[in-house]
Amino acid sequence: MENSNKNKLKPSPDFLPQLTACFAQPAAENPTVVMVEAAYQHHGLHFRYITCEVSPQNLEAAVNGAKAMGWAGFNCSLPHKVAIIQHLDKLGESAQLIGAVNTVVKQGDTWIGENTDGKGFLQALKKHINPENKHVTLFGAGGAARAIAVELALAGVSSITIVNRSKERAQAVVALLNNSTSAKAIYQPWTKKYAIATSSDIVINATSIGLYPNINEQLNIDFTSMTINMLVADCIPNPPQTHLLQTATAKGCKTIDGLQMLVNQGVIGIKHWTGVDVDATVMHDALKKALYIDTNK
Repeated sequence: MENSNKNKLKPSPDFLPQLTACFAQPAAENPTVVMVEAAYQHHGLHFRYITCEVSPQNLEAAVNGAKAMGWAGFNCSLPHKVAIIQHLDKLGESAQLIGAVNTVVKQGDTWIGENTDGKGFLQALKKHINPENKHVTLFGAGGAARAIAVELALAGVSSITIVNRSKERAQAVVALLNNSTSAKAIYQPWTKKYAIATSSDIVINATSIGLYPNINEQLNIDFTSMTINMLVADCIPNPPQTHLLQTATAKGCKTIDGLQMLVNQGVIGIKHWTGVDVDATVMHDALKKALYIDTNK
């Protein structure tokens, strides 16, 4: 007798995962996909994450494409963190204050801009130092710098010096901090080798200088002004040990690399998209493996 079960179909699996992504230019050196995909797989989430090379002139088309395909959301990296705002329906509280977006979330038919950069950095910082009443020197005035400056100010730092080549952009951050927070902010021009003030407790690079593949680029800083009492952080995740951090380590400074910030903001972003609190260790280990870092350290 012929087996009656021979031609029976198995229950149909779901072949349509929820899509998330990163829009950036350049995009190839951004390792976010490694950690997010690792988290999705570890937690059995039916989501995928893709890296997309999106030029400024194609940003609107890319956003419309994500909307048309029903994506769950996406990240925005350089140079889109401010420009993306005009293509969204509303902003979360922190993104509205910061004036920059790095995470876009779909809620029903509404596309909302959030900012997790500053929160991710602050979580990493607090593992090493209490930011209250500290003095900060921050290099850069773009989207990431704005986010970090605002979160530091809200966390109680007493003063922030914004060092940037563009006076107009830096003064906009200074005005934001002075008008909306209790921190005192000032602008310093970056026209020559910048000497870091001895009063600085925390020194942060929020520029793209030294980002892969330009790993030999160095910040235009007088490195002799860096002292052992300073905590030095670099927001660049690739390579994790930038010239700035190598120099700071050699001087005996505590350091924070860009991977810590990246993982923390990724955890927050995935929570926005999926509702799940994912394991940060899984994400950090995946990044270390991808970037050839000894995971036993």
